[in-house]
Amino acid sequence: MLLERIYDEDLSQASYFIGCQAENVALVVDPRRDIQTYLDLAAHHGMTITAVTETHIHADFLSGARELAAATGATAYVSGEGGEDWQYDFAAERLVDGDTITLGNITVTARHTPGHTPEHLSYLVTDGAFADQPGYLLTGDFVFSGDVGRPDLLDEATGMEDTRFAGAKQLFASLKSVFLTLPDYVQVFPGHGAGSACGKALGALPSTTVGYERTFAWWGKHLAADDEQGFVEELLEGQPDAPAYFGRMKRQNIQGPALLGGCTAPRALDAREVSRGLEDGTYALVDTRSVDQVHAGTVPGALSIPSPGKAATHIAWAFDPDTDDAALVILAPDADKAATYGDHFVRVGVDAPVGYVTSLAGLPTAVPPLVAPADLEKLLIEDPDAELVDVRNRSEYTDGTVPGAEHLSAGRVLFHQDQLPSGDATVVTFCQSGLRNSVAAAALRRAGRHVVELDDSYAGWSRWAASQNDDMTTPESR
Repeated sequence: MLLERIYDEDLSQASYFIGCQAENVALVVDPRRDIQTYLDLAAHHGMTITAVTETHIHADFLSGARELAAATGATAYVSGEGGEDWQYDFAAERLVDGDTITLGNITVTARHTPGHTPEHLSYLVTDGAFADQPGYLLTGDFVFSGDVGRPDLLDEATGMEDTRFAGAKQLFASLKSVFLTLPDYVQVFPGHGAGSACGKALGALPSTTVGYERTFAWWGKHLAADDEQGFVEELLEGQPDAPAYFGRMKRQNIQGPALLGGCTAPRALDAREVSRGLEDGTYALVDTRSVDQVHAGTVPGALSIPSPGKAATHIAWAFDPDTDDAALVILAPDADKAATYGDHFVRVGVDAPVGYVTSLAGLPTAVPPLVAPADLEKLLIEDPDAELVDVRNRSEYTDGTVPGAEHLSAGRVLFHQDQLPSGDATVVTFCQSGLRNSVAAAALRRAGRHVVELDDSYAGWSRWAASQNDDMTTPESR
């Protein structure tokens, strides 16, 4: 049996390629939407992808199951569990608890493990050439290394109310009835690693075992004592902010992501065409340079995506294809780099890259407004309608922020402008180092907001405040 993990560092997401080497057939679980990596892997091993499936309706990325099935002719499988409200809208084979997928001498058995979502499936894998019992469990967002999937995303991302409590209880039951009934030796392969917003304490290890999690994971003590209430309380406490784009991912994954039919490489554009497109609103520039370079001057209204390794995450924070129909022009050194950004963007349903430019020569530029930490108080006194906004995660804000700052995380700020001052009021934003802030501030400027960035963000302000012997430990009202 072949089992390979394909990991996307951008979204902290894992998909899996399972192959039978006797019959050279393979199954892909939870594929992302830029599918070439799976096609290449199949070709490398001389295998045919005959089945594609996913563990649940994802919120953090747009599934590639439909895309890969269309490209290969493989059978697509999705969950048929969860009730009427959690059924997929596109054609695929439905799996319920106990159903199997056969790949030569490999048997993949679906187990219904609700909690993170009502329809969630995990997959037990039995290598029939070696054993007659399952040795591997693909858990999706059910169990991670050191953690379990959060049950509150339906509330946080889709606007549902108080589903988190029922979900947490379902998760407790799933751990008891499925996970902890398995032998300790069963290897566990989760759908996410550290950095994902699908849990609060995910480990970085690519795999674990049932026995290790049973013994050492935080939730083990609650299951050992049959303490459902203690489990629910600890699970729900301190969950990270859910990016607003998660709601769009849920909706599109239920409907069935649009088929790409292969990714079209962005074409080289000249400054004259881009300038016209920027002027009439048909184009939006994606500035991929560092924060310092953007602060030295960028195209007005440009999006800032300063970290290549987080391009999918950041474009999903900064651009809403439901409301913004501009085509994206990527600032990149060459066609290959521009295509790489395009691959990341489609993972979150931003399918609009049409071209690229290699420099800003010939394009209009301006310097984004910044305020030095030493000048922040003066700005706020002179402009009493201005609002100071901390765009870090909720836990970072709680641990300490600039006095007077409100909180609205970078992954939510574009989509929750009703929580910002109305009209032309100045918004002063900051994160920890300035990178997330650059993404958020540029997105708000494109939306017509007047945004001033706190230079060097919270880290810079903290150094300055320490030099002034100021108290900087707790949120305060201005």
